[in-house]
Amino acid sequence: MVFLEMSSWRSLLLRIGEKCTEYAGNLDSKDQIETCYGSVRRELEHSEKDILLFLLQCTEQLPHKIPLYGTLVGLLNLENEAFVKKLVETTQSSLQDALDSGNCNLIRILLRFLTVLMCSKVIQSSSLVVVFETLLSSAATTVDEEKGNPSWQACADFYIMCVLSCLPWGGAELVEQVPDEIERVMVGIEAYLSIRRRVSNSGFSVFEVIDDVGSGQNEKDFLEDLWDRVQDLSNKEWKVDSVPRPHHSFEAQLVAGKSHDFGPISCPEQPGTLYATSPGRQRHEANLMYPQRIRRLNIFPASKFEDIQPIDRFVVEEYLLDVLLFLNGCRKECTSYMVGLPVPFRYEYLMAETIFSQLLLLPNPPFKPIYYTLVIIDLCKALPGAFPAVVAGAVRSLFDKIADLDMDCRTRLLLWFSHHLSNFQFIWPWEEWAYVLDLPKWAPQRVFVQEVLEREVRLSYWDKIKQSIENAPALEELLPPKGGPNFKYSVDDGTNHEGHALSVELRGMVKGRKTAREIISWMDEDVFPVHSLETTCTVVIQTLLDIGSKSFTHLITVLERYGQVIAKICTDEDKQFMLIAELCSFWKSNGQMTAIAIDRLMGYRLISNLAIVRWVFSMENVDQFHTSDRPWEILRNTVSKTYNRICDLRNEISTLKKTLMLAEDAASISQLELDASESKLTLLDGVPVVGENPAKMRRLKANAEKAREEEVSARESLEAKEALLARAVDENEALFLCLYRNFSSVLAVPLHDVFVDGTLRSSGQAQGMNIDLEDSSAMEVDEDNERQKKRIAYNLGEKEQWCLSTLGYLKAFTRQYSTEIWPLVEKLDAVVLTKDAHPLFRKAIYSGLGRPMNE
Repeated sequence: MVFLEMSSWRSLLLRIGEKCTEYAGNLDSKDQIETCYGSVRRELEHSEKDILLFLLQCTEQLPHKIPLYGTLVGLLNLENEAFVKKLVETTQSSLQDALDSGNCNLIRILLRFLTVLMCSKVIQSSSLVVVFETLLSSAATTVDEEKGNPSWQACADFYIMCVLSCLPWGGAELVEQVPDEIERVMVGIEAYLSIRRRVSNSGFSVFEVIDDVGSGQNEKDFLEDLWDRVQDLSNKEWKVDSVPRPHHSFEAQLVAGKSHDFGPISCPEQPGTLYATSPGRQRHEANLMYPQRIRRLNIFPASKFEDIQPIDRFVVEEYLLDVLLFLNGCRKECTSYMVGLPVPFRYEYLMAETIFSQLLLLPNPPFKPIYYTLVIIDLCKALPGAFPAVVAGAVRSLFDKIADLDMDCRTRLLLWFSHHLSNFQFIWPWEEWAYVLDLPKWAPQRVFVQEVLEREVRLSYWDKIKQSIENAPALEELLPPKGGPNFKYSVDDGTNHEGHALSVELRGMVKGRKTAREIISWMDEDVFPVHSLETTCTVVIQTLLDIGSKSFTHLITVLERYGQVIAKICTDEDKQFMLIAELCSFWKSNGQMTAIAIDRLMGYRLISNLAIVRWVFSMENVDQFHTSDRPWEILRNTVSKTYNRICDLRNEISTLKKTLMLAEDAASISQLELDASESKLTLLDGVPVVGENPAKMRRLKANAEKAREEEVSARESLEAKEALLARAVDENEALFLCLYRNFSSVLAVPLHDVFVDGTLRSSGQAQGMNIDLEDSSAMEVDEDNERQKKRIAYNLGEKEQWCLSTLGYLKAFTRQYSTEIWPLVEKLDAVVLTKDAHPLFRKAIYSGLGRPMNE
């Protein structure tokens, strides 16, 4: 929603409640509602349509104010039943459209709005119960083995969640007005919970569980947890501190209003059990359409939430998630609403935990991570006395659990943390983490600190970051090397390499603005006949990289101008591998430039993604899979670039199809107009002639010809893009098969050495080590003795940690690109998921896909 200057009634609707006591203000909500009601009522005669649309827009995009809007509609119902009837009908139409299109957020918000309208006597209680029962019936049918398709349980669970989530806003009224009907709904929900399958989140859990035999069997999933919270609410007579009840102030007036019927709704049918794809793939598609909105991290001790009732935690989470969702483009407004929610208790810890749950949400957060970075920064500035300390506590808690953290979440966390510190002068009590130097170089906590410091150097400069850790000077050991490019033919090193003269000559040609064609001729005539291909490759790559090393812009300029020279040398995968090796040697002290240069070379198609994968899985990089993010960053960029190319082509094809349809319609209309004109008889010099006057005929023919040309052009463009997409899909398939073959190859021996039947074998370095991540994640972050235990708890051998880290990245890649991988499942089963595959290798891939192990 865009916040602009607007007429008084719009402003009053938009800002209603913001200075009320319930919303951290000091005014009476009753007075504000009456003021808004008076303004809207006066304008109804002139702006009825605008008011209806704007009121619904406010309801949908500021859902934490729904109780206020519901009360306002109730008051309007006393004066203008026809307007409110239109509003109810529009809401019914919007809800049906949302159900048909699977718009989860709109379905959830509209159901909450209907519940509040029921509280304000706008719609009948029995009508709301009918809506609930429609959703319940659809859910029960979906999970029925015979009548439905249990693979689409995500949709059924979502419907039940929507019904349960409405009860904090209207449960008390429903129990009072239609006790038997709402009891029937509750019994139906309990029956549904008894026949559905408990949802396993192993593939989407922020914290890893390696040996989960028997673990989590009695752990409630999100829907079961919400059901328990609603049951607790029911036992407390439906009293919710976090839900305002402004309609109580107008109860004597609202009872006189006419309650409207809410029209029937229908839920769309889900694909049947004979649907073409496998159950696992259907589950994946259902989860994409109806994703779980939050996965609680539980990173703070329970004592931080002891003043918050179970249902209030759910309601506040809903508030926070709605603000993050609907105000993502308005930073100031987002921060203002987040710190001014209508709750009578402090919720800074819950706010931090909710934001981090979104930042680390798997498989993907709703928005780019930078959004949550900005929100946290703004909240720290808005609540300087409270929120920075809470964020610091969250960081400490997650840091203590870093060994248990999913690899994708670990990467997001370190990127967020380094960026966050860059906005606060890189200030952090590093002395608290200085103990990581006593840990092995492969310990996750030590690696995390090392990676954060490297990212900070990228965001600032080496000396500044060294200064920021002056309270823990020993951590300088973890800073990346200080230095520039490693040019083999530098005149400063005093040596005379074989290619030194060639490098000088090539540099002179570049400075002399020689073209790529001229340099290629020089190589063909003067270099190749005398020097080896390896020497030629080294000289050309090192020299061009050195010329482009001053800045990113210089690098781009060199690659654009002399990319053909590199393409001439690196004609196949072996030579491209050599090119990447030279590039990494040149930028061995600068991981950022290494990643950027490889990304640009791939963008210009000077190196293939297969060559990059081959290089990432070369022995030099495999040895640092558990100690550095550098090879993984390059691999992430490579896979992402390949995937994004396909997404761009699909979007372009979708646009071209629409363009083609319009062109076909235009050509058809033009031809019809031409045919109609040609069929008419006109007189020319008294003689009957077929067709209208010549000028009009020429114009119609020209329009018809132009329309046909545009149609042909659009069709040719579409065919060309579809051909490119087919090629890109083939490249994507080759990339993923190559990726999984390499993972299988490097993991095969270490897994069999370290793990037996999915459990960790005791070793000299990890004697008796039992990886039970459920136990290790339980801690009190504010107790010094617990933190001291964490400092000495890590005792895992290098090979064991290497296996865990590599498996973690394997699962992360699979989960990230599961939509592209599912069509390749049969080939993966034949190529890498054979009967000889290690159980943990198989489990990592299956977990990433959300695929049952027994499928």
